[in-house]
Amino acid sequence: MSNVLIVHAHSEAQSLTSSLKNLAVETLTAQGHQVEVSDLYAMHWKAVADAADFPTRKNADRLHYASESGNAFATGTQPADVVAEQQKLLWADAVILTFPLWWYSTPAILKGWVERVYALGFAYGVGEHGGERWGDRFGEGTLAGRRAMVVVNIGGREPHYSERGVNGRLDEILWPIQHGQLFYPGMAVMEPFPVYQSDRMSKERWLEVAAAFKVRMENLFTDTPIPYRTQNGGHYDGQQVLKPGLGGDETGVRIHLVQPGDPNEDLGASRTDTAEVASYI
Repeated sequence: MSNVLIVHAHSEAQSLTSSLKNLAVETLTAQGHQVEVSDLYAMHWKAVADAADFPTRKNADRLHYASESGNAFATGTQPADVVAEQQKLLWADAVILTFPLWWYSTPAILKGWVERVYALGFAYGVGEHGGERWGDRFGEGTLAGRRAMVVVNIGGREPHYSERGVNGRLDEILWPIQHGQLFYPGMAVMEPFPVYQSDRMSKERWLEVAAAFKVRMENLFTDTPIPYRTQNGGHYDGQQVLKPGLGGDETGVRIHLVQPGDPNEDLGASRTDTAEVASYI
C-alpha cells in the first residue's frame, strides 16, 4: 500500500471541499493506504513568505527570499513547520490538493504553503543547468516518482470553463498549479476533479459527486497521468522552447502535451502510448 498526503485549504469544516477531503481519507484508508492531512487553516499555517522565515540570515542587509531559503535548506535552519511539510512530501507516494477556486487560483493560504515549503534546493534549483538541460524540473526533481491530483470546487457553471467560455478553459486556469507547482518538481499529475456550481449542491447531486469522486480515489494509482512533456526528454531546445514540428494542431498550453505521433522522449515520466494520449485530448 501507499502513502498519501492531502493538503487541504478550506476554513469551514462543513464545506463541500472538506466533505470531499473526508471522503478521500475514508476511501483511501479503506484501501489500506496511509493518509496524512495538512489542514492548513486548522494548522494556522503561516502563508506569508517573509524575513521571519530566516532567523539566521545569509545577507542581513537585504532580503532575497529564494537565496535565503536555499541557505536555510542547506544549513538545516529552516522553520520547523516548513521542514515538517517537506518531510510529508518526501514520505508521500501521492499528493492531493483540495481547495475552492478563488479568483482563478488557490486560496492564499495554499499558495503560501507552496511558496514556503518549496525551498531552493528542495523543489527547485536542483540538478545541472546548461544547454538543453536546465535543471531537474518539469518531470524530474526531488518529488519525481509521486502522483499528484487537484480537487477543486468551483462556483460557476461548467460551460463557463469551456473552450469558448467566458472564464477560459479549466486546464489553462489550472496550468500554473498542475504544471507549475506539481509537475515542475517532478510529480506525475492526474486529471483534476472539478465540481461545478459547488455552492448550490443538492443532496441528489452530492451523491453523484461522491460516487464519482470515490472512483477517482480508488484509481489514484492506476489512472493515466496528464501527458505533460518532460523538459529534458528531448522535445525542447537549449532555450527550453518546444522544437519545430511538435505540438500538432494544438494551441496554447496544450502544445506541451505529448501528441499522437510525437517521437518518444528520452525519459519515461511522460511516455504514453497513442491511445492514451488520444483519450486525454
